[in-house]
Amino acid sequence: MKTKRLAEMKGPISWMAKNRVAPNLMMVFLLLGGLIMSMNIKQEVFPEFDLDVATISVDYSGASPEEVEQGIVLAVEEAIRGIEGVKELTATVGEGNGTINAELEEGSDQQKIYQEIKQEIDRITTFPEDAELPQVSLVTHMREVLSLDIFGDVSEMVLRQAVENVRERLLQSPDITQVELLGARDYEISVEVPQENLRAYGLTLAGVAEAIDNASTELPGGAIDTSGGDILLRVKDRRDWASEFARIPIVTTSDGSVVYLEDIATVREAFRDSDHYGFYDGSRSISVGVYRVGKQTPMGVSIATREAMKEIERDLPAGIEWRISRDMSEVYQERLDLLLKNAFFGLMLVLVVLGLFLEFRVAFWVTMGIPTAFLGSLLFLPGMGVSINMISMFAYIIALGIVVDDAIVAGENIYEYQQKGMSFIKASILGAKDVAVPITYSILTNVVAFLPLCLIPGVMGKIWKVIPLVVVTVFLLSWVESLLILPSHLAKEHKASDGRLRRLIKRRQDAFTRLVERFNKRVYGGFLELCLRFRGLTVAIGLACLFVVFSYVMSGRIGLILMPRVESDTAEVSAVLPVGSPLDRMKSVQNKLTVAMDKVARENGGDRLLKGVFVRINENEVEVRAYLTSPELRDLSTAQVNRLWREKVGTIAGLESLRFTSDGRGPGSGAALTVELSHTDINVLEKASHDLARQLEGFPNVKDIDDGYTPGKQQIDFSIKPEGQSLGLTSREVARQVRSAFNGAEALRQQRGRNEVTVRVRLPEKERKNEYYLENLMIRIPSGGFVPLMEIADLKRGRAYTTISRRDARRTVSVSANVEPLGETSRIKAAVSDSILPDLARKYPGLTSGYQGRQADMSESLMSLITGFTLSMLTIYFLLAIPFGSYTQPLIVMTAIPFGILGSTLGHLLMGYNISLMSMMGVVALAGVVVNDSLVLIDFANKKRQEGLTPGHAIRLAGLRRFRPIVLTTLTTFGGLAPMIFETSRQARFMIPMAISLGFGILFATVITLVLVPCLYLLLEDFHGLREGKSKKAAALADLHVSQKMP
Repeated sequence: MKTKRLAEMKGPISWMAKNRVAPNLMMVFLLLGGLIMSMNIKQEVFPEFDLDVATISVDYSGASPEEVEQGIVLAVEEAIRGIEGVKELTATVGEGNGTINAELEEGSDQQKIYQEIKQEIDRITTFPEDAELPQVSLVTHMREVLSLDIFGDVSEMVLRQAVENVRERLLQSPDITQVELLGARDYEISVEVPQENLRAYGLTLAGVAEAIDNASTELPGGAIDTSGGDILLRVKDRRDWASEFARIPIVTTSDGSVVYLEDIATVREAFRDSDHYGFYDGSRSISVGVYRVGKQTPMGVSIATREAMKEIERDLPAGIEWRISRDMSEVYQERLDLLLKNAFFGLMLVLVVLGLFLEFRVAFWVTMGIPTAFLGSLLFLPGMGVSINMISMFAYIIALGIVVDDAIVAGENIYEYQQKGMSFIKASILGAKDVAVPITYSILTNVVAFLPLCLIPGVMGKIWKVIPLVVVTVFLLSWVESLLILPSHLAKEHKASDGRLRRLIKRRQDAFTRLVERFNKRVYGGFLELCLRFRGLTVAIGLACLFVVFSYVMSGRIGLILMPRVESDTAEVSAVLPVGSPLDRMKSVQNKLTVAMDKVARENGGDRLLKGVFVRINENEVEVRAYLTSPELRDLSTAQVNRLWREKVGTIAGLESLRFTSDGRGPGSGAALTVELSHTDINVLEKASHDLARQLEGFPNVKDIDDGYTPGKQQIDFSIKPEGQSLGLTSREVARQVRSAFNGAEALRQQRGRNEVTVRVRLPEKERKNEYYLENLMIRIPSGGFVPLMEIADLKRGRAYTTISRRDARRTVSVSANVEPLGETSRIKAAVSDSILPDLARKYPGLTSGYQGRQADMSESLMSLITGFTLSMLTIYFLLAIPFGSYTQPLIVMTAIPFGILGSTLGHLLMGYNISLMSMMGVVALAGVVVNDSLVLIDFANKKRQEGLTPGHAIRLAGLRRFRPIVLTTLTTFGGLAPMIFETSRQARFMIPMAISLGFGILFATVITLVLVPCLYLLLEDFHGLREGKSKKAAALADLHVSQKMP
């Protein structure tokens, strides 16, 4: 016996408890080290990550989408589809451009695959002659901090020059590294030559372009090696401005006079033709994006930009203004303040709960485990690539209540030993060693439960993997603190103060302790005895509750969504018109949308509601963004503003689609339902998309339906007549001359300062915008004369595609729609999957379909979570089976898991939230946390049985003795999460479901742990008794009568 006691006083726990210096140094190192690291760790709004996507983009100016597809995209797809590591190919083909995205396998060597893709692209020899060189790049995530809108009623050239100056001045700040212009048209020197002048001098546009290129040259000419040194030779006839190009000689007439470019053409500084226009409050606008680079913080970049703009503002030309349309540093600061506020109130609740249940000294040192683990974790997070961001801060809130569980179990056990009269040092060592095994295994189960969150694939997984990395680090440090540092602090003899406040606190605490003890013995003890007596009925009632709630969920009455929608401060509307709609028609739609918003603003607070309106016209789409004031200043939510806006707009005839959004581009944004159809026949695909959209209109909750098909621009196809061929003309030569006339012949492209400038030669705008000039376009023939296009070519009218979408080398069309309320999405998806899509497949043989967007993300994430959850359940079972030495007892402990899920479901119903991916992530993490109390309970009962108690005595005593720490850990966990659960700020909306799952799941599982687990424990004993051929049930019942006399 003496040898056993000596052995108990040895080991690392004993050594640390006796050596006061080492634990204190360890705590100081974690606290101070973390504090220093907190001032140097990277800060950002969202975690930084690689997108695992390589992009191949090829420009083919003037080409129709079908030409780009045939000439470029098909060749690229064929070249790279077999490269190892390429997961999926998607392509978007538009007028004059094709973009192919190669999604790479997660964990693959991106640089290696990038080089292989580039090599394969370089081997392609079939690209059209006039196509640009392919641009291959790995997609990077640019971290925008601010978006500035610079606008005014001035010419585009004056505005562009002012914006250029703003960019240069911003970059002079040492705290600003990256500034990009958004929505600015490229510079161009326009050379417009009328057909009349071309015929007069026997010229072609291509010939004029060649003359310009030859006359604007800057090339090295070698060097002369003289006795005085080398003299470099250089041909320098570079021209940069339109006035310099105007003096280029083009032709010499028969009388020897020189004809200059300005004599036959209009040469001017201009911008590349584009269907993209931006307006802010009705004035032409160019946006400026300011980005964070490296270790720059969002707040630092924002402050530097605002201070710089105050200086720049004085020098802006008259009539030009600027506004900040988006500042992510404000979002970061708002959410940081929100999380810190919730963390503070959560910490206060934890302190209050601990102070009520534990002696003040124990409560203080248990609480000190929180800053020790939190600050200490900052020493390790940078090594794992984790920064301080919204997700990592949320992870700390999740850990807030859970992290003290181990310290509570250890501290409460030590305190109980001390209350029995044992010396403080001995009580600390024996108390900590007594619970070291269950604490260790509870930490392991917590870690295992959170690890599946690392398995979520794609962008979602890259964002949310931060949570397990933070939480696991905190848990491991908590384990070190509770077993190696806490016992040392509680081992010190403490002389109670005789102060009046101290005596008052002690009296209140003693009174509360007595109240808890009376409740424990009389209420809980009596109820537990009743449940144990009728344990079969108790378990049946529990299972019935479980069945009812799960049936309710499976019936679809609770909505299932990917992410809770988080309202932004921007109300947006997108109106899509038929392709080829004139600019006047686009501006008419724009005017109707902006006037409607002005009416909404005037009727609902004016400047208290609306800061400004930004308009972007993009080919056939009008996008209007209404920048709203902060929610504290206005009476309407963004969704309410959108509803009023929709009412004021009414019906606009001739639109392809009209879609209002209020959730910005954050978590939960985008169309609620997106179905992708694919077929080899584009005509069948078009009919199927219309059919699907029509059937979706039958659902009253489905809004903003887009069938994914927009009729393209009119197209005129040329074919050379035999008469043209007899004149020596080829299809290539005719196409080149037509292209030069209407799209322009590129003379040269060169750098001018920060900008690339193109010199483009073409017909005047009047001749380019009228079909009459096309039909009468004069084509130069090889013999030197001219002939009208109509005489040498047949013209056939048709219609081009607007855009062509492809996935894995097949054409696709996406049909999308919004659902209101969003929780109905799962029900509508089920109806689409069960009836509509099968009907379409029968009606259109060869048609394939699948979900993209939110539904695809949801399915992929759910599958990974289910897989991870299954693996974590198996691992938790193995971890429990080892200390118990039993195959069946771990199953009893794990019964807390389904009932924890039941609690989280009831929590969502109570709080009015749909079940989302965040909810399920909380459920997965919950699995490891809820078993901890059951683990401690069963471990205690097993130890008492080893001491000779019968099963009935052991489990009832375990319930009574572990009641206080179980309730305490539950209240601290729920208390730490409660401020977040009941938070009303929209900034917290996408994080609340995970907190609900954990908080309510743990709350409900505690009842199961204290009641149902003991019943299952005895039922298991009954089963063993039946197997052994003797009745232990009677013995167990006798145990219960005797146990009434036990404390």
